[in-house]
Amino acid sequence: MDISVFFAAIFLLGSLFTPSISDPVQDKRALLDFVENLPHGRYLNWNSDSPVCQNWTGVTCNSDHTRIIAVRLPGVRLNGQIPPNTISRLSALQILSLRSNGLTGPFPWDFSQLKTLTLLYLQFNNFSGPLPSDFSVWKNLSVLDVSFNAFNGNIPSSISDLTQLTSLNLAQNSFSGKIPDLKLPNLKQLNLANNNLTGTVPESLRRFPNSSFSGNQNLSFLDGSSPPHSPVNPNSPSPLSTSRKTRKLAQSAILGIIVGGCAVIFVISAILLLVCWSKRRDKNGVSGKLQKGERSPEKVGAGRDEENNRIVFFEGCRYAFDLEDLLRASAEVLGKGTFGTAYKAVLEDGTTVVVKRLKEVGVGKREFEQQMEMVGRIRHENVVEMRAYYYSKDEKLMVYDYYSQGSVFSLLHGKRGEHRTPLDWDTRLRIAVGTARGIARIHTENAGKLIHGNIKSSNIFLNAQHYGCVSDLGLTTLMNTTIPLSRTHGYRAPEVIDTRKSSQPSDVYSFGVLLLELLTGKSPLDALGGKEVVHLVRWVQSIVREEWTAEVFDIELMRYPNIEEEMVEMLQIAMACVVRMPEQRPKIEEVVKMIEEVRRVETGNRTSSEAESSGQTPPVQASD
Repeated sequence: MDISVFFAAIFLLGSLFTPSISDPVQDKRALLDFVENLPHGRYLNWNSDSPVCQNWTGVTCNSDHTRIIAVRLPGVRLNGQIPPNTISRLSALQILSLRSNGLTGPFPWDFSQLKTLTLLYLQFNNFSGPLPSDFSVWKNLSVLDVSFNAFNGNIPSSISDLTQLTSLNLAQNSFSGKIPDLKLPNLKQLNLANNNLTGTVPESLRRFPNSSFSGNQNLSFLDGSSPPHSPVNPNSPSPLSTSRKTRKLAQSAILGIIVGGCAVIFVISAILLLVCWSKRRDKNGVSGKLQKGERSPEKVGAGRDEENNRIVFFEGCRYAFDLEDLLRASAEVLGKGTFGTAYKAVLEDGTTVVVKRLKEVGVGKREFEQQMEMVGRIRHENVVEMRAYYYSKDEKLMVYDYYSQGSVFSLLHGKRGEHRTPLDWDTRLRIAVGTARGIARIHTENAGKLIHGNIKSSNIFLNAQHYGCVSDLGLTTLMNTTIPLSRTHGYRAPEVIDTRKSSQPSDVYSFGVLLLELLTGKSPLDALGGKEVVHLVRWVQSIVREEWTAEVFDIELMRYPNIEEEMVEMLQIAMACVVRMPEQRPKIEEVVKMIEEVRRVETGNRTSSEAESSGQTPPVQASD
């Protein structure tokens, strides 16, 4: 073979097997026809001159860019009926999300052409009329969510043909008649609540909880009992996709191993500490343990003999124990924070307290006590009271009440999975306003010179009324060295280089990050999960710049109706708090007023009927 012919053949084969980088022309035209014929309130960067697979917002193509396989347009204010023969021309489409818009009209009849669909999200729109009678065309469909619309008529029995279906949500519509016997072997999540269904729940669906059928007045189980007629508690568990649940289960197992290891280490350390303490007492002739007949520790202003180093209790504290009691207590590591390790200690009399063991304290006894006295004087319903402290050359301890619900961090990010109880919007509002009020109280102490210095969700707890309560304050000035920036990066204001020189404006910045955390459900240190660590503030700013505000909010909040305006207002407050220039940030007192105005009746203290109407049955919702 001639060498030139050989290379020509190689070139021809290479060109045949080189992936095309050109646009899927027909799919692109279909989307342009869709958006050009449907009013929308937000800018979409869709135009014929830009490559659809690289630049178009909400569009995903397959690996060789020959077909569009996903379209996600939640919350872009699409209004009116979906133009026929537009979306339906995307014959390779697998994922379609048009949730949280203003779409009207019947279920699009031409969607029957989308035979490759696996995920379909149409919730929170104004669709009406019956569903298609024949669902057998969508053999691959695994998630169907049409909740919070105005669909009516009977639930089609052909849904039984969706053998791959794992999540079905028809809640908050006007479906009537009997529930068909849906024999769906892979169905994991079901929500038919708040419709007009009658008859009895078929045997094939009785494995699902009563909450899946609540709000249907004339529906009953085989034994004659009726599902609850009131809306399901908005705190009901949030169903998640199987992959996410598996990942969280693995993380839980790892966390269990870590916590167990920490507990073992703590027990060993406590034994060694007790032995060392005993030797020190024998050497110095000092007894740290109360003998029989000796009076119990006294309150503020007493028991401060330099030799004894007794625990100092603040006025009004109901506790009475000494260091030996703490050393004998069963202990559990709650977590390692910026300033030290926190332990849950259960004393012999059953009293449970939190003991914080400080590290790297760089001040002497007098300065330490002065700071503790100032912090201990603060009495406010949104500030966690410090009950006692202990100072010696080798140990610095702080004692607090124990909050059984855990921190806001654990409530927001922990135990994600099938049995998770998510934080509803009312609770998040209470956390925000309570925390802001607590910080405002802190900022008034010491002639307005006191700062918190370490505001983050792991230092926020819930009081009895479920309002935010601030803990771990006023410790930055006591530290020997500045806190490593890697441990405060997510919450740290950009001007703070030395954490010992934090300021009240930097507290406001950290509080703004906390607000973003409540709104997005994302951690400030790992906003997008996986290996990609993204700064939460920068991520939110980039989303807002693109006018895709709806994509910012935690998917767990999408189940609650009529809160979009409040969430947007809270987002605006958060963005004001995290501006780069500290002098441009509002004072915390101003922030409190702004949050209180988001809901003008004491944030969360609405009437029970109002609260129920805003927390109606949460839809079964997988990730889209």
